[in-house]
Amino acid sequence: MTDDPRPLAVGAQVRRWRLERGRTLAALAASSGVNTGYLSQIENDKASPSLATLAAIGRALDVPPAWFLMTDSEPPLIVRAGDRPVRHADGASTAFIDGRASRDISIIEVTVPPGGAIGAHSHPGDEHHLVLSGRFRGRHGGHEVELGPGDYLRWDGAVPHDGEVIGDESLRMLIFRIRPTSD
Repeated sequence: MTDDPRPLAVGAQVRRWRLERGRTLAALAASSGVNTGYLSQIENDKASPSLATLAAIGRALDVPPAWFLMTDSEPPLIVRAGDRPVRHADGASTAFIDGRASRDISIIEVTVPPGGAIGAHSHPGDEHHLVLSGRFRGRHGGHEVELGPGDYLRWDGAVPHDGEVIGDESLRMLIFRIRPTSD
């Protein structure tokens, strides 16, 4: 716990959501039951509202009261196509769409030429596949599946799996899985 005696500042967020919803102070006061003058003090951080007051304001603006407490947030992460890490092996390429920067998921685009294969491997967690183009034959434990453009597949990544491109078109496939600690 900190010794900082300053009250929690929520005014900027209350104002932001009031303006976002196109409401005047008077209209918000009428719909929330909070006095107009008190709302003005809250927005100017001259008053520290109770949780009940924040809940009333949140209901009137149709936002969760917790949103009023969110003052700092990380900017969105952008990974430009040319900045993605790409791994090449045996004619295949693996592009890390998320730049390996996501905290919770890996998004990988795999491109494999006709006749190419993806060797047997395993890892923890489910693996989700979406075939963008080409055809894929995958083996997972004792199961074999064939996928074409638009097909989706989920399997347990802990079970050894591999696959190969079938047909004369390169395979392009997106793979989604829980972010591993290392690739």
